[in-house]
Parts: sequence; C-alpha cells; structure tokens
Amino acid sequence: MDARLNLFGNPDALKFFRHINSAGKVVADSPLPASTQELVKIRASQINGCGYCTDMHSKDAAHAGETQQRLNLVAVWREATVFTDAERAALELTEQGTRIADAAGGVTDEAWENAAKHYDEDQLAALVSLIALINAYNRVNVLVRQPAGDYEVGQFG
Repeated sequence: MDARLNLFGNPDALKFFRHINSAGKVVADSPLPASTQELVKIRASQINGCGYCTDMHSKDAAHAGETQQRLNLVAVWREATVFTDAERAALELTEQGTRIADAAGGVTDEAWENAAKHYDEDQLAALVSLIALINAYNRVNVLVRQPAGDYEVGQFG
C-alpha cells in the first residue's frame, strides 16, 4: 500500500511538519509524564483509525519501558486495572476531546474536573495541547492513507 501523497518528500508538507513538530517538542518537554503522553497519543490514534500513529507511539512507548500488557489494554482502559486514576482521567479527556463531534456539549465538566484533580495547570495545558496535536497528526495520516507497520523507533530524530 502506498500513501496518496508523499508527505516526507513534499517541501510544503515538510515545512508544515517542521512547525507542528516544534509544538510537539514543547509538549514533550512539559511536566506531563512521558508515559501519559504516549498513552494519550495511542488512544487518540486508535479512535481516529490512524494506523501509522498507533504503530509509532506503541513502539515508542514500548521502547521507553511501557509494558506490553498496558499497551494491549489502552483501547479498553475502562475495564483494565493497570492504569492509574490520573492516566484514566487523561484517557477520558483524550476520548472526549477527540470525539468532540460526537457530543453536542463537547468535553464534559466532569471529565475536565477529574483531570484537574490529577494534573496541575501546566500539565493540563500540555495535555490539552497534546490532544489537539495528535488529532492533527492523525488527520493528516488518515487523509493520505499513510501506511503503518514500518516505523522504527527514533527514525525522526
């Protein structure tokens, strides 16, 4: 399977990604725990059907020490006992923030308040930014049908 557009060979796409990757660096360097960041990226990518990002972030998380059990259970986190209350709050916010179009009211106050119990303002800012960012990456990859499975940890620097 080939992508509809070569994002890695198009000068305009590369310029766009250079800017969006800068935003990603801000989030990566934030006080939001790295393990939570990967869980959020995986869950949003699953919801959006982005195989490329699901592959990438599952591999990155495993490389960073995430267990296979937790990776296997991200999609069913509500029924799994392997996630902390803070991670559950982040995953709930991720799901609601990713599925905005599915809910007339957007993100519920309950989901926000639960996340705010576990994360300070800087972490919440990073979490909100990360949810927006991974949704942008997902949409680009789904639009061009970026093939999944060939990502190698660290290939983007």
